[in-house]
Amino acid sequence: VQLQAFGGGLVQAGGSLRLSCKASGRSFTRHSMGWFRQAPGKEREFVAAITASGASTLYTNSVKGRFTISRDNAKNTVDLQMSSLEREDTAVYYCAANGGIIYSSLAIPSSYDYWGQGTQVTVSS
Repeated sequence: VQLQAFGGGLVQAGGSLRLSCKASGRSFTRHSMGWFRQAPGKEREFVAAITASGASTLYTNSVKGRFTISRDNAKNTVDLQMSSLEREDTAVYYCAANGGIIYSSLAIPSSYDYWGQGTQVTVSS
């Protein structure tokens, strides 16, 4: 699975942004998908994930109620709709694919098999 993330940019605090990740390869529908982010000087952190079927999602506490992850298996895409953005959301955002079936592992970066190149999100005050 090859992944390409796009949609990042500069947005004011309180604004919205939608990230998209396009996957190539036939096995997309067998992979759970996740979004991670990494701010300068910090470790990569989990943001959100969605299971292969799209039936279940998982969010880190700091984005619950503000971010929504979704996928379209017909188009091989996974999106992250971000609203009420805060300066603390500034980071490079990565999409990733997880071929495992353990729901609790979706927040763990090392459980992901494939990663996209990242897209920068900058939130200004």
